[in-house]
Amino acid sequence: MKTLLHRLLWMTCLALGLGASAWAADASLDKPQSKPWMQARRVVPNVYYVQGVSEMGSSANQNFISNAGFVVTPQGVVVIDALGSPELARRLVAEIAKVTRQPIHTVIVTHYHADHIYGLQVFKDLGARIVAHEAARDYLTSDTAQLRLQASRQDLWPWVDEKTRLVPADEWLHGPQELVVGGVHLRVQPVGPSHTAEDLVVYLPKQKVLFAGDLVFRNRIPYVGQADSQHWMDAISSLQKFDTRWMVPGHGPISQDPQADMRLTLDYLHYLRDSMARAARDMEPFDEAYQNTDWRRFEKIPLFKSANRMNAYNTYLLMEHEAK
Repeated sequence: MKTLLHRLLWMTCLALGLGASAWAADASLDKPQSKPWMQARRVVPNVYYVQGVSEMGSSANQNFISNAGFVVTPQGVVVIDALGSPELARRLVAEIAKVTRQPIHTVIVTHYHADHIYGLQVFKDLGARIVAHEAARDYLTSDTAQLRLQASRQDLWPWVDEKTRLVPADEWLHGPQELVVGGVHLRVQPVGPSHTAEDLVVYLPKQKVLFAGDLVFRNRIPYVGQADSQHWMDAISSLQKFDTRWMVPGHGPISQDPQADMRLTLDYLHYLRDSMARAARDMEPFDEAYQNTDWRRFEKIPLFKSANRMNAYNTYLLMEHEAK
C-alpha cells in the first residue's frame, strides 16, 4: 500500500497534468486535440499576455494550460512565467517577436509548478535573467521536482523530454522588489506561502495591471494541492487592495473586474475549508464527507470532475492537521 506521502505526490502529479488521462473524469480530455492556439493579446500599450486552455496538461495540448505575459520596454522585454514546455516557450518567443524587436531581458517566475516553468530553458538560452522567490530553491533540489520531471517526460512527450531541464533563478528574491527596466516600473510582491511557498505577483502601478499568478483562477476549478489555503485567502485579500484595472490570472481569461473575479478562488477556498473542517472536527471519514457535501455551486465550473475531489481530500488532511 502506498504511503500517504506517495499518494499525495501521485495525486499532485496528476493535477499538474502528469498522467491525467488515466484518471480524469471528463472523457473529452482523452480525445485527440489539435495544436493549441497561441496569440499574444494586448492588455494596455506594451503589455501583453497569452492564455492557456482550460484543460488538464497533456501531450495533446503541449501542457499549454496556464497563462504567461510580457511587458515591452525600451531596454528589453520582461516576461512573466515561461509556460509548460520548451516548445510553448519557443512559440511565446515568436509571439513576442511579432510585437517588438527588443531582446528578452528578464523572466519573472510566479511559482515553480510544471506548467509555468518547463519553458524556462528557452529564455535562459536566449540570455534572459531569471527572477524568482528564494523559497523555490528547496523545491528545485527535492525528490518531488525530479519525480515530476520524470513523469512529465513520459506523459507530456515529445514536448517534455530528456533534454528538458529544471532552471534555477539568477536572482532569488526574499522580499518585495521594485524592478525597473527601460523606465517601466514593476512591483514584484511575494505572497506565499499560499498556492505554493514561493508565490509572487507582478504589479505595474502606472498601467494598473496585475499578473496574479496562480493566486487567481478563472473559468476553471483552482488547483489546491498542498497549498496553505488560509494564507492563500489572506493573500487574495491583500491583492484586493491594489488599484488594479486589469488582472491576468494564472489560468483563464483576463479580468476587467478584478475585485469580483478574485472571489471565485476566494469563495472556493472558503467553502473547501469550511466543509472539510466540519468533517474533520466530527471525525467523519473523507468519502462520507465528500458525498455529503453540497457541491452544486461549483460543479458546472470546468475541471470540477477532474480536480475537486483531490482538492477536497488535500484540504481534509490540512484541516485534520490544523485541528491538532
